[in-house]
Amino acid sequence: MQWYLKVLKNYVTFSGRARRKEFWMFNLINFLIVLALSVVELVLEIPAFLSGIYSLAIILPSLAVTVRRLHDIGKSGWWILISLVPLVGAIILLVFECLDSVPDNQYGPNPKSGAASDIAI
Repeated sequence: MQWYLKVLKNYVTFSGRARRKEFWMFNLINFLIVLALSVVELVLEIPAFLSGIYSLAIILPSLAVTVRRLHDIGKSGWWILISLVPLVGAIILLVFECLDSVPDNQYGPNPKSGAASDIAI
């Protein structure tokens, strides 16, 4: 949960770097929240209002953490636009998101190098 809160705290911070763990934990918790909201909507037989509002609220943090993840592998944040290419673009972006961090680069120091950054929110 700390990784999810860390991303929300950096709501629209597009600079810096995000490790794989931060990115994937945010996406996992985000998925579980959307799943829970969808189940509540199905049980109460209401339109997809709750999950829609949540999805709108989480767009900017999702974009920001993806850009920071791309920075972590040494790519420009503009590479996020490759996902607009049907099928192939999403696969390429997924591969980029799975790559390991590179040493210090123009986007900042390697976030893996400091153990204290794992715990700090």
